[in-house]
Amino acid sequence: MGEQQHVKFPQEVLDEYASLGVDLPALFSAGHLGNRMGVQIVEASAEKVVGTMPVEGNTQPYGLLHGGASAVLAETLGSIGSMLHGGVSKIAVGVDLNCTHHRGARSGLVTGVATPVHRGRSTATYEIVITDEQDKRVCTARLTCLLRDVTAKDAGSVPNAGSVPNAGGSGA
Repeated sequence: MGEQQHVKFPQEVLDEYASLGVDLPALFSAGHLGNRMGVQIVEASAEKVVGTMPVEGNTQPYGLLHGGASAVLAETLGSIGSMLHGGVSKIAVGVDLNCTHHRGARSGLVTGVATPVHRGRSTATYEIVITDEQDKRVCTARLTCLLRDVTAKDAGSVPNAGSVPNAGGSGA
């Protein structure tokens, strides 16, 4: 669960990361937490990121989708969009996340779609709309990420960070 096998990336983005030897689908995956929660990234570009998550296994005691699970899906999708916007020399770090929960979901899959609200040089903000299988809105979230330069300290967590411009500087 959570493997990123069929993510659609724009070809120019795949080419840019491949030239650095970076496995883009692995780098922009749901991460360990997202994998445990069953998050699947379906499509990813700086203009739109789409992902799904099962309700089952991600519920609160009343059997409804946990608000924190919606937050994990939202932050995952918004962070991926921010990273793709920032490019290979930047890392996106979430600095603000807010979620409004509109209705409960008890079963099936929820789908999140992240679209940019603002894409600047130092920050990126994405709106994430999460819907149920009947296309009813479950949650609306907004994530703002700081875009900081990749540094030498990032070498252990970012593949080929040492080959990225500005990787020798100090971190934030």
